[in-house]
Amino acid sequence: QVQLVESGGGLVQAGGSLRLSCASSGRGFVMPSMGWYRQAPGKQREFVALVTSAGIIRVADSVKGRFTISKDNAKNTVYLQMNSLKPEDTAVYYCNAHFLFNNQDYWGQGTQVTVSS
Repeated sequence: QVQLVESGGGLVQAGGSLRLSCASSGRGFVMPSMGWYRQAPGKQREFVALVTSAGIIRVADSVKGRFTISKDNAKNTVYLQMNSLKPEDTAVYYCNAHFLFNNQDYWGQGTQVTVSS
């Protein structure tokens, strides 16, 4: 069973920065794709960024140039560096692990990011 634990959320003013972390455990020898999604109040969960096991990175257009995803395989941790934050970035941010071989997804509990104007 894979466990994902997010940290690093909080309250920040517009233009500020935050770094989210997601520590994973229990994945065994298979490396999943790791990603970040977010869900704002009254909206559906949306994709933010991901990094595959091969190191390929995808970033949503809405955050491109402001958010950076990275991972530390030795620490089994993926990061989301968020710069130039906007009020519309306010959401609960969820870490995701996707295993391609069995199409299985795991989610963290979420961390709140609030950007004030």
